[in-house]
Order: sequence, then C-alpha cells, then structure tokens
Amino acid sequence: MTHQEAGERLLKAAGELADKITEKQYTLQPDLLERFGENGRMRTQQDSQYSLNYLAESVLVKSPNLFTHYISWLKTLLAGYHVSADDLAINLNLIKETLEEEFDDASKSLVLDYLEMGIYQTQHHDVAQGFVNESLPYGHAAKSYLQALLDSRRQEAFGIIEAELESGASIRDIYRYIFQPTQYEIGRLWQLSQISVAQEHFCTAATQAIISRLYPRWLIHEPQQKKLVAACVGSEQHEIGLRMLADVFEMEGWDTYYLGANVPNGSLLEAIERHQGDVVAISVTMTFHLHLAKELIHMIRNHPATSHVKIMVGGYPFNIDPELWRTVGADGYAPGADEAVAIAESLLAQQSANCNVGMIRE
Repeated sequence: MTHQEAGERLLKAAGELADKITEKQYTLQPDLLERFGENGRMRTQQDSQYSLNYLAESVLVKSPNLFTHYISWLKTLLAGYHVSADDLAINLNLIKETLEEEFDDASKSLVLDYLEMGIYQTQHHDVAQGFVNESLPYGHAAKSYLQALLDSRRQEAFGIIEAELESGASIRDIYRYIFQPTQYEIGRLWQLSQISVAQEHFCTAATQAIISRLYPRWLIHEPQQKKLVAACVGSEQHEIGLRMLADVFEMEGWDTYYLGANVPNGSLLEAIERHQGDVVAISVTMTFHLHLAKELIHMIRNHPATSHVKIMVGGYPFNIDPELWRTVGADGYAPGADEAVAIAESLLAQQSANCNVGMIRE
C-alpha cells in the first residue's frame, strides 16, 4: 500500500478510531473526568481525531516533519489547559495501540513509523520563540503596535502605522515588518494560552480593518497585464496572510482577485477562467487540509480553461517542509509575499520562453 493510500484510509477511519481511543483513555485515567468534566471527554475525542488527521496527512504527503511539528505545537497548547506531556504521551500510545488493533495490516507499519516519531517528540522540551523583536527592522513599532492591539486600543494601533508612514516607511515595509510578525506573535500567544480566542480574533480583525484603511494610499486602478487569483483551500478561515500577499502583488503591478476563505472548488475554477488568471495562489494553514489542496490542484490541471495557469502554494505546512509543494503538484512555493512575487514572475517568464521556443520550432 502506498503512502497516499495509507493516508487516505486513515483519514476516513479517524472519527471512529478517535471514539475508541477516548474510551480507552478515560478507562485508563478515570481522574480525567474529575479534572476536566464531561467537556474534557469531548475535547479528548476532538484532539485524538486531529492527531489522527495530522498523522494521516503527514503519511499521505511523505512528510514526517509535519506530524512532529504538530505534536510540539499541541504539547505547548495543551499545557495551557493543564494537560501534561504525560497525558499527551498516554493518548498517543493509545492511538498506537488502537491502530495496531484496528488498522489495515498492509499500511500499519508505515503509519506507526510516523506515529513513533511523534511519541518521541513528547519527550523533548520545546521553546516557542517570539516573532516581534526590537532588533529587527521596525521592531520597536511592531512591539508598540502589538501591545496596542492586545490592549484593545485599535485607534492607537492605527496611529502607530500612520506615524511610520509619515516617517518614510513604505506600505510594503508595514506589511512585512509590522503586520506579518505581529500576526505570528498573536498566534504564538494564543498557543501559550496567554491570550484568549476572543483577543486573537479582535487583533486579527483590527489589523484587517487597518489594512483596509490603507488602500487609498496605494491601490492601483489602471488595468494590469499580469493577473493573480488568490484563495484559501477548503474551509480554511486563516485568510489575512493571503490577503496581504494579494496586496503585495497589486503593489507590484498585478491585477489581483482575492477570493478569501470558503471558496468551492468549482467557483475558484470559474473565477480563474473569468478573470483570465495567469497565476493562482492557494493558501493552506491547517495540515489536515493538504489533501484538499492536492485535489484542487488536480482539478485546475485537468480543466481545459485553467490547465495553463501557474499554481503557487503557501502557508504553515509548506514552511515546515519547503519541498512539500512538489508533492501536492504545485509549480512553486514561497515563505512570504516578496518571495512569492519573484517566483510568480519567474514562472511566467519561463512559460513565455517555452512558448517562444515552441513557436520557433513550428
């Protein structure tokens, strides 16, 4: 059985397996009910299913680093809810036991190899590094901007951005050195349980509102030759990074069509055709959506009206494994907006050169 087949089988079985794992854990650790109540049982089931989904996606795309990074992230997150590394290790070992009992023999050893790497990861102490650093360009402004958001002072946050622009900063500088690192830092603080989900949502919404207020300062209205269509895959809700990427493309003279989150595959293909897109940017934040990205790319490749378009991917799983874009069938990947523009330009130049060669041969 191949990696893809093993991953797909595990994705389909994840819900049922998670139910069995949860029952085993609460039988083995009856104190969990006293510690976390009935809601804790539901969360254990959800976390078990997430772990199985991440494991399945990692196997599917042949990238064990995706699963080990997830376990490191999960261990830090759960610690904020008073779930210990030992509790997590017990859960992962029960996943192992259940897979040994329930999962298909042909793929069992393959899946268990990846799982063992995750179990090993629970034994290591991880330090989540901060993203806002005063030694970086605009670091002091980024720190002040972040604190204003955390204190719910949205107008003050906008004032910090205005002051930097008046002092000579470019919009692209603001995106790269203030908005991007503060968004990463907000995610890290949520992971460490230092801010709530509500605070995280407020901060993100505030930055999105400030981005909108900046549009009159730079938005290009003349039609441009190169066209980008940008969308999140599947039910992804993390769209601010993709929005900033589309804006940077616009600043570089592209016509951009930012579709955002929850775009059905058929609608995306229709948008590429209608807008005559040259490049499509697909964002994936959650690792367990990688198979959806792969399916979407396959659809784009095999649709007559979109088969010519160049496909770029980005997001958290691709940052972990920089070669993952090849596995999902994309034409390129970039860790940030500036790099994405350069790669997109290169892809189109290469496409044009190939077309010219073909015409000469004819």
